[in-house]
Amino acid sequence: MSDLVDLAAIETAAERISGGVLRTPTVRSPGLSALLGAPVLLKLEQLQRAGSFKPRGVLAKLATLSAAERDAGLVAVSGGNHGLAVAEMAGAAGVAAVVVMPENAPARSVAAARAAGADVRLTPDIPAAFALAGELREAGATLVHPFDDPVVLAAQGTVGLELARDAVAHGEPPTDVLVSIGGGALLSGVAVAVRALLPDTRIWGVETVGAEAMSAALRAGGPVPVEITSAITTLSAPSASQLTYDHVRALVHDVLVVPDTDAVRGTVELAEHAGIWAEPAAGCLVAGARTVLGRHPDARPALVICGANADVADVAGR
Repeated sequence: MSDLVDLAAIETAAERISGGVLRTPTVRSPGLSALLGAPVLLKLEQLQRAGSFKPRGVLAKLATLSAAERDAGLVAVSGGNHGLAVAEMAGAAGVAAVVVMPENAPARSVAAARAAGADVRLTPDIPAAFALAGELREAGATLVHPFDDPVVLAAQGTVGLELARDAVAHGEPPTDVLVSIGGGALLSGVAVAVRALLPDTRIWGVETVGAEAMSAALRAGGPVPVEITSAITTLSAPSASQLTYDHVRALVHDVLVVPDTDAVRGTVELAEHAGIWAEPAAGCLVAGARTVLGRHPDARPALVICGANADVADVAGR
């Protein structure tokens, strides 16, 4: 079993990244509240640099690297958002970066990562991307892993730190916090922070059908490889890590799985009812909230809107 990250590590991460990322707002959503029939809070990480929460973890990791590790250049594997964050943060720091993405990654993320100066390499799928990144690491590059790293996980937990503190300021903390899952670092970090500050709050993870790395791990009693068939590439990790699995098993109430179509529907509903453009990796939370409210009709959900890196044409095509 991995050692769990604690609140002190998240507070240290917050100090490391202070001034380098946005402190995104937590807001009430009257429109989404009316749609779901419950008071809804939204943590707006789609406003973050590079369009997702990912720069938090990348910036924290950069702060811990030695000069030799930075000089060796970075390598990252990503379905889109992590790679874009590595490209932008590394470019700003003057560090070379190779970003490996699957061919079905969002075109805007590929283009933006290249524009930021990264060497973007495309592979047929996510498992092949991880394999190539492993080869580049063995050749000397410094790997910035999207979820199997306690430094990254703690930094993603700063999302939960801000959410919990803002929710208290709003006067009625959420009973339930929903977070989408790729490899699980965001969910894990948010769970640590929220459970520490709001111990009665339930934490839920949400996956899409065909991108069920955490659900499969929970069924198997540990991380296992999964076949990726979901079109939601930013959630398509080939497996959870022991680190994220241990956090989820210890701290998360349940993991929900929704179809791709419901994730896309959620993106449209966030646009129409909350005035927010979000990628389907965040849209799946609307479907998850419906499930939570079906089980707990008096719930007050908070949704972590993880990112906005999807084109309208991509969403319409699903």
